[in-house]
Amino acid sequence: MSELVQRASRQLTELVRGELRLAQAEMKEKGRHFGKGGGLFGGAGVVGFLALQALVVTAIAALAVPLPVWAAALIVTVALGIIAGVMALAGRSQVGRATPAAPQQTIENVKADVAEIKGKVQR
Repeated sequence: MSELVQRASRQLTELVRGELRLAQAEMKEKGRHFGKGGGLFGGAGVVGFLALQALVVTAIAALAVPLPVWAAALIVTVALGIIAGVMALAGRSQVGRATPAAPQQTIENVKADVAEIKGKVQR
């Protein structure tokens, strides 16, 4: 009987350690997505700031010189704005992949393990 208890204790310890390793790996993956999303949001902010600067240059050029110069500046402004929008959407997608922050797979595995252990104990 004591050997069975020792074996069960070892197996339970190994199971818990395995679940902790899984939780750690899952949280690393979610952290990686948050990091990518944050970087893309930061990049979108920088490009958006550049778009505002280009818009100011466009307004100055529109008032100071003939149409072709400000039209070119306006095209650059629109291009930067599109880039900022695409980066913001990609950043939102990355952050969305990382939520919820809880390690869902590990939680489900632990629930299944507890149910299995309860089932074995009740027999």
